[in-house]
Amino acid sequence: MAQPPSATIPLPEPQGQTLLLQSADRADYGPLAEQFLTQANLAYCGVASMVMVLNSLAVPAPAAAGYGSYRFWTQDNVFEAAATRAVLSPEVVARQGMTLQELRGLLASHGLQARAIHGDQLSLAQFRLLVRSNIARADDRLLVNYDRKALGQAGGGHISPLAAYNAATDRVLILDVARYRYPSVWVPLADLWQAIRTTDSTSGRSRGVVVVRRG
Repeated sequence: MAQPPSATIPLPEPQGQTLLLQSADRADYGPLAEQFLTQANLAYCGVASMVMVLNSLAVPAPAAAGYGSYRFWTQDNVFEAAATRAVLSPEVVARQGMTLQELRGLLASHGLQARAIHGDQLSLAQFRLLVRSNIARADDRLLVNYDRKALGQAGGGHISPLAAYNAATDRVLILDVARYRYPSVWVPLADLWQAIRTTDSTSGRSRGVVVVRRG
């Protein structure tokens, strides 16, 4: 029997922990969990997700203000490069967030291979294959741009990384960067597929995923 969209399972709960331990496809979980961030403001979900990806893939970083000679990506210095600001400025992001293609462009500005796939271009089977193959490997990442309402959550468009897939339950783990609002959750993959097929009113196109790997 199909589960309702609200059938999310928080990672901190015992059932959520069990799903993680029983998942064969979770190569991205460790590197991403080590770099887990809370978005710096209400519109920075894409920025926080991007910083987690850069740090988890060990992309060479500039100095971080206040940390002396230590170098790592932050939600501030990720916009320092002129090539990045040419794609989108932090001021614009803070005001209106970013689209799927803008997320791809920002990641590419840091030398990463980034491919955006709109949700309406993926069948459910294709989405499942993409999720499983990506999360089973440690050398790439998968960011999702989805509508929270399709998952039974309050809010609208959101961006976060995926970290694990549980084949027995056909659920995927979203590491939600709005940690002040929702915990990381396991959601039915079919529900997430519907959530990435919703229309982004800014771009007029469907939401989707960005596949990322080192260049």
